[in-house]
Amino acid sequence: VQLQASGGGLVQAGGALRLSCAAAGRTFSSYSMGWFRQAPGKEREFVAHITWTGDRTYYADSVKGRFTISRENSKNTGYLQMNSLKPEDTAKYYCAADARRYWSDYSNTYNYDYWGQGTQVTVSS
Repeated sequence: VQLQASGGGLVQAGGALRLSCAAAGRTFSSYSMGWFRQAPGKEREFVAHITWTGDRTYYADSVKGRFTISRENSKNTGYLQMNSLKPEDTAKYYCAADARRYWSDYSNTYNYDYWGQGTQVTVSS
């Protein structure tokens, strides 16, 4: 499956953005999806995960209560709604997908076979 992330931009602290992850090539509804982010000089870190059924979601503690992951299988698209943005949220955001059914660790980048190219989010103070 090919993934294309979009929706990034420059926003003031306290603002909101919605990222999209468009999937092509395979049946998106069969894939669980995750969002990760990477700031300059730092490792890529887990942000959020949604199961292929869409019935369970998981978040990093740093974004819990502010970010919401969702999916719209009819449009082959996943989303990350980001509210109450902080300067420390500044990073390049990547969407990822994998077809596995059993997840031992949804926060590990090695468990995702497919990645989008990333979209930059910059939050000014």
